[in-house]
Amino acid sequence: MNLFLSGGCKNGKSFLAQRLAKAQADALNCPLYYLATMRPADGEDRLRVLRHRRERAGWGFETIEQPTGLCACLHRADPGGVFLLDSLTAWLANEMFRPEGVDVGCGGRLEEELLSFLNRTGNVVVVSDFIYADAARYDPLTEAYRRTLARLDSTAVAACDAVLEVAAGNAVLHKGSAAFSALWERSQRAGANRSTAADSAEKEGENG
Repeated sequence: MNLFLSGGCKNGKSFLAQRLAKAQADALNCPLYYLATMRPADGEDRLRVLRHRRERAGWGFETIEQPTGLCACLHRADPGGVFLLDSLTAWLANEMFRPEGVDVGCGGRLEEELLSFLNRTGNVVVVSDFIYADAARYDPLTEAYRRTLARLDSTAVAACDAVLEVAAGNAVLHKGSAAFSALWERSQRAGANRSTAADSAEKEGENG
């Protein structure tokens, strides 16, 4: 089952996506991969990466650094596994703003690669940032990036079995199936178990 999660920055999307990917891998008894697309540019980025690593520690994720060339990861990962792609936003930035120059026309190529990846695997949790709500005017390059991300989001929404919008850690299902309901329940249990284990570890640390 391919899933798509969108929402504002720093609102709990990644943690929810981790729970959904973990629940799906447990149900299928298959490998679990985290496709890390971010190239940290500053201290804030590095702290976000560390936080995500702590959140998924012990969950069985194999992390694959994949800032560009999405399908290239299938040379070292089992296509039958579950993949957490986090995120389309960073992947597009890496592909559009390359060291050798800006590739404003990369949208069509990336749509094809994203569709190929989703079709070749079939169990992907895709994370993207919603950056379309403000009314500000942007320079042409920034607007080209926003429009290209919107194309990729639309492509993913059409290809995925379930689509969720996340705000402040709360998810609204806009597209889904009966199978997703069972997956959601498993992910909620996984999250509860994770919280209990984290609380216990924290208390042990305080007592120690």
